[in-house]
Amino acid sequence: MAAEWSAILLTCRRGHGSVSALQRELEVRRLRGGLGPRPPALLLAVEDPWARLGSGGATLNALLVAAEHLSARAGCTVVTADVLRDARILILHMGRDFSFDDCGRAFTCLPAEEPGAPAEALVCNLDSLLGTMTHRLCVGSPPGVWVCSTDMLLTVPSTPGINWDSFQGVRVIAVPGSPAYARNHGVYLTNEQGLVRDIIYKGTEAQIQQCAGPDGTVPLVCGIVFFSSDAAEQLLATHVIPPLDACTYMGLDSGAPPIQLSLFFDIVLCMAGGMTEEDFVKGGGDTSVRSARSVLWTALRGFPLSMACIPNASYDYMTASASDHIRSLTLLPGSASHLRFCKTAHSHVDQPCLLEDGSSVTNCLLEGAVQLAAGSVIQHCHLQGPLVIGPGCLLSGLDVGSSPALRGHPLRDVVLQGHHIRLRDLPCRVFTLTGRLDDWQIPVEEATYLNVPWAEFFQQTGVREGDLWDAETPRRSRCLLSARLFPVLHAREALGLEDVLWLLGLATVASEQLARWRMAWRMSWQELLPCLDTEAELGARQALFFLQGQCKVRRVLLGRQDSSLLPLARSAVHEGYHEAMLGTLDEVASTASDAGIAARALACIAEVLGCMAQGEGGLRSGPAANREWASAFGRLESGDIAGGVQKLAAERQKWMSRPALLVRAARHYEGAEQILVRKAVMSSCQFITVEQVELPPLGHWVQVVCPARLDLSGGWSDTPPITYEHGGAVVDVAVLVDGCRPIGARVRRIVQPELRLVSLSGTPRSEAVAELVCRELEDLQDYCQPHAPGALLKAAFICTQIVQFPSQTPLRAQLMESYGGGFEVHTWSKLPHGSGLGTSSILAGAVMASLYRAAGKAASTESLIHAVLHLEQRLTTGDLLLLGKCLDCYWQQKKCMAPGCEPLAVGRMMDALWPYVHGQCLAGAGGGGFLYVLTKAPRQKEALHRILANTKGLGNFSIHSIKVDTGGFSVEVVECGMKDGAHPGGDRAV
Repeated sequence: MAAEWSAILLTCRRGHGSVSALQRELEVRRLRGGLGPRPPALLLAVEDPWARLGSGGATLNALLVAAEHLSARAGCTVVTADVLRDARILILHMGRDFSFDDCGRAFTCLPAEEPGAPAEALVCNLDSLLGTMTHRLCVGSPPGVWVCSTDMLLTVPSTPGINWDSFQGVRVIAVPGSPAYARNHGVYLTNEQGLVRDIIYKGTEAQIQQCAGPDGTVPLVCGIVFFSSDAAEQLLATHVIPPLDACTYMGLDSGAPPIQLSLFFDIVLCMAGGMTEEDFVKGGGDTSVRSARSVLWTALRGFPLSMACIPNASYDYMTASASDHIRSLTLLPGSASHLRFCKTAHSHVDQPCLLEDGSSVTNCLLEGAVQLAAGSVIQHCHLQGPLVIGPGCLLSGLDVGSSPALRGHPLRDVVLQGHHIRLRDLPCRVFTLTGRLDDWQIPVEEATYLNVPWAEFFQQTGVREGDLWDAETPRRSRCLLSARLFPVLHAREALGLEDVLWLLGLATVASEQLARWRMAWRMSWQELLPCLDTEAELGARQALFFLQGQCKVRRVLLGRQDSSLLPLARSAVHEGYHEAMLGTLDEVASTASDAGIAARALACIAEVLGCMAQGEGGLRSGPAANREWASAFGRLESGDIAGGVQKLAAERQKWMSRPALLVRAARHYEGAEQILVRKAVMSSCQFITVEQVELPPLGHWVQVVCPARLDLSGGWSDTPPITYEHGGAVVDVAVLVDGCRPIGARVRRIVQPELRLVSLSGTPRSEAVAELVCRELEDLQDYCQPHAPGALLKAAFICTQIVQFPSQTPLRAQLMESYGGGFEVHTWSKLPHGSGLGTSSILAGAVMASLYRAAGKAASTESLIHAVLHLEQRLTTGDLLLLGKCLDCYWQQKKCMAPGCEPLAVGRMMDALWPYVHGQCLAGAGGGGFLYVLTKAPRQKEALHRILANTKGLGNFSIHSIKVDTGGFSVEVVECGMKDGAHPGGDRAV
């Protein structure tokens, strides 16, 4: 189960980045399917109306925006609180600035991938929290409004165990933590009924201890609260009451003065049982906040405030400590079940690179010899070796041009970041350098910079305090946060990474470096923060993601890796990088040394085109023989893969203007893929071993009879392009049907130099259903068209090389020269067409075997022997119950691959037989006309017949007994006592 959201809103602080960029990021989550079983109709990034609104004001503003949009969707002309009655709303707060990620804590990338997602994208803390809220915490909750901070890493067990029976009011979520950790965080004080009495923030040891439970842990405030529909309606109603009206965008548009409110200490706290109105209102600071608290007390005081503390959950606030942040990215646990945490996530790392255990690389392209020590993190970087990154480092946002500067500066215990900033309309790249142990806000006398005391730093570099702070800056305000350390612009030269790396002072600092630094326009981190360009940063990360994605395309295709590229294709189309991906696929297809690789690349191009059509333009299945593509197809048929791919790409450009054309282009790419697949499969002839043996006498039949086959597991997995992406393994069992081998073929040489092809109705002595005589090579030219009369038999003559096609030598001449006459072939099957028992493929094997023998050849049976040995080995296990479970599981898999393949009558039949069988499945990859069952008791044919005869709605049915055939096919030479060409009514075996 999962929560089904009516709306998800992400609040962002005013003046920090582009709301449209964040909106696009949210839409990526919708594409990835990470927002529940039914994605919310309303998905919004909401900018706070004021720069310092606070989490409480941001909540009220987001709630108003949600109610307004939902009201409009309901056809209302004004905001109505009734729309909240049955709605399930999630509000996510981006929170404060973050020193180690320009996009904030919500979009801090995690070293994780989401293998099951429909679309591939970077995994951020936001994704982890969305997964936790949607699939764990909020499951089973009633309608209402959830509010969640994004400034923490949260781990919650799969079943949190929250009881929602008869719930009313407001509920806060807590996680157990140690009293020591709680000294710098908030904790809840509750009574025996779980109702909150107070919220204690950075309390004394005694205050914290009174919140402890029997196990010694305390319930930490983790930034999550739930408002029932009634409570949410009451909170929404306050948005029109001064001074709370100033918390919303409507207040901004009305000219109300700004106000700052906390979600927990101004809104939630008023419902705590230990609060009095006087203490609560007076604790609000200035007059406007006290007035707002009075309004909130009146509106919300009547709602009970309960707490749910989640056992075995953990909460890790993302602090301003570089050491803590690096540790969290290298030791991060699996905080959401749908994520896979790994050392290298969404990155291309060249083979010479050496990444020690305990290091982490996310969204990077590392080329050449790059060494990364344990305890270090690289994110959003494109670097070229040789490079050595020591322990305790965090590198982020460095482009390939930074690599030369890095080679001359060994790094250890430092944070090196590249930033996109905007000074009015001027975009700039700025680099910042700090130490792993530095604290941003400790005064200079007590703090470090680059892990050494400031005095030592000044001595090593020649930098003076006057270079960093104005003379009027108070001593207590002189800290790393306010130090003008980082060059932004040079008058005549471009900025580079070397403009901050020299601050490490690892060698004698040249006077020109210090002079160049002093001449630059420099800014402090405090001054840079308002200038950070979130939109540009997200765009740069996206570009790097698809750059390494192109490397992934090459790696997966050329390395024949079992990995699907469809999720990456969906993302590329959604984000506008489809042309780059198509170009890479063209490159791989045209340069691959293997037709199978090229075929898979063309199949991927078809997928990209299909994604571009966005579900419009018709079905992907359809004809692929438009004359405009014939030239390209001809090149591929002739073996000119590079030329064929080039012509395909040129033609493709004419079909990109609308969905219908895109779908038709995709069909033709799939047609082109099939050409190459056919060529790849045809290369299997090099593994066929054929020996010359004595020709059977003229007129003697070579007969092959074969069992049918039941597929036990793995159907479709041996079919391109599935087998290209995931590998394939199909388990079959050979069976007799009604006590005999139902499929067969026989061949004899005849005097006439022609090919007589006869299809019988069911047995070797049955009446002919279809007869065909081929006397010219032209009669064989439709061998590659499956529906042409006798196509399988014609292809068999060509594949066994009994007939050379195409050839300048006529068919009659070929037959007389090599065999002294022609051939007559009879084929039969006792199984109905489309039975799913492998009729066509087994019949092809029977025909080939009989043709080889009749032509005086013997094919190697090594592969057949190994297959039989493997089958017998599997069958000797005896565990029928598990085999039955396998069949049931396999049927469910088939229904996933071919939806709608279970007719109503089949479902009724399965239900009727269920108590009497270990398992059951329809034969064939997509489900054919035979249902095969593994009965709990032996010899149940008559019993099953009685059961089904008494089951309504089945229509006509027949029951056949099967048993395992360990012999495979048999070959016989049969003497004929009749004239050539007559039907062999009285033949006898010899």
